[in-house]
Amino acid sequence: MVNDKIIGILLLIVSIIVIIIYGWLVFFPPQISIMGTTIDIFVLKLTGFIAILALFGILAWIGYTLATTPPPKPIEEIEKEIEQELKKLEAELKEQQKEGVKDQKKEQQSQS
Repeated sequence: MVNDKIIGILLLIVSIIVIIIYGWLVFFPPQISIMGTTIDIFVLKLTGFIAILALFGILAWIGYTLATTPPPKPIEEIEKEIEQELKKLEAELKEQQKEGVKDQKKEQQSQS
């Protein structure tokens, strides 16, 4: 519980610091040039690239999952499997009941 609060506070502080630095770099940029552009344009380009990367990365993951996941069984096939299992259980139950009746008869005969 204490660790969760510490992690939460750290996440809050880091997020606020990143927001402040990002705003400063975009709206009040120092005169620094990165790859031929000013830092504010570079930060905006980097932000756009990361957003596109995240969006299409998620779409690619969804596509991969859809392409590699086998299709589900038809409902009819599942129903047949359930019916077969029920029949097996009913047969086992009948056998147990028959054995129980036989055991009771043996006990009655031995008591007589």
